[in-house]
Amino acid sequence: MERKDFIELITNAFRVHQVVTLLGPRQCGKTTLARMYIDHLGGIDRANYFDLEDPEHVERLAAAKTVLSQLRGLIVIDEVQRRKELFPILRVLVDTPGLNQKYLILGSASRDLIQQSSETLAGRIQHLEVTPFNSLEVGDSSLLWVRGGFPRSYLANTDEDSLNWRKSYISNFLERDVPALGFQIAPESLRRFWLMLAHYHGALFNASEIGSSLGASDTTMRRYLDILSGTFMVRQLSPWYENIGKRQVKSPKIYFRDSGIFHALLGLRDRDALLAHPKLGASWEGMALEEIIRIHQATPEEVYFWAVHGQVDLDLMILKDGKRLGFEFKYSDAPKATRSMHVAMEDLKLNSLTVIFPGESEYPLAKNIWAQGFQSWITQKRHFE
Repeated sequence: MERKDFIELITNAFRVHQVVTLLGPRQCGKTTLARMYIDHLGGIDRANYFDLEDPEHVERLAAAKTVLSQLRGLIVIDEVQRRKELFPILRVLVDTPGLNQKYLILGSASRDLIQQSSETLAGRIQHLEVTPFNSLEVGDSSLLWVRGGFPRSYLANTDEDSLNWRKSYISNFLERDVPALGFQIAPESLRRFWLMLAHYHGALFNASEIGSSLGASDTTMRRYLDILSGTFMVRQLSPWYENIGKRQVKSPKIYFRDSGIFHALLGLRDRDALLAHPKLGASWEGMALEEIIRIHQATPEEVYFWAVHGQVDLDLMILKDGKRLGFEFKYSDAPKATRSMHVAMEDLKLNSLTVIFPGESEYPLAKNIWAQGFQSWITQKRHFE
């Protein structure tokens, strides 16, 4: 599946920077995307590609500065979080006149967990987040909801194969990926936290409540959450504050980034099991919210929720191109305008508020407030693309 939007983002980033980092969860398609970009350029010599999970490639980079300084053009380094000490070397190389090098770096952790890239290569690097498949890229949004967007899960021959892949992914993540980032945490402890977090999907994070259930401190629970956020498993949706003299919520909301991983942790085998589960509505709302964020290409600094204690709330606000775009997510057949929506429009001075629900219809609810079926929204975006 060709990911044209990401190819364009990489191309545009290299017009300005010598180093571009593709960050995203393991097996979301970063390596395939890098190869697509190489093909887009007409191909490069294999010697310019380094996979830091391959012992032979690691050995080749034992004298990294000497080896890399002899190369020209595009150089790809995969799984860079395994060799963070490379970043100071890259800074020296990209600052060396006449080398004519550009680096495409792939990492399975956020820029916060790979701090050296931001600190050492400041002004020379651009970070791009690569997500699993989104609704614009696939032909079946319903299947995407059930299986999630990881390519091997979405493209599996059967629901059983998809679920087995996700279960294996979760185990490998806990037993291999987290320790590889330098975190000394017992896999079962993080698994129990992750399972507990599934019950907070779409709700406010309460470190004390979870810690009490697991017999751990608030600090430990926040640390575990930061690890899952930094590895793109969970989204901490930050609260928005407005100077309106109301008691506003200050805790983040929690959403699983991939609906398929969420369903695997809940033990949901297929669509029928999902439709009968109490978390059905929360699952759909989380999937739709994540898709809206992805398709808007909004960064964590551009997305918020808003809530006033015991009064009103807004599921999602995107700050993009000088506009405030509001979104509500309702798992219902025909949502209606509510007092909360009108208050959000007035207090937050939203340019628009769209109520996303399952279906394909679209109709106005009030001035600048629209109800739009998720599939209708996707179809319009796909047509625009």
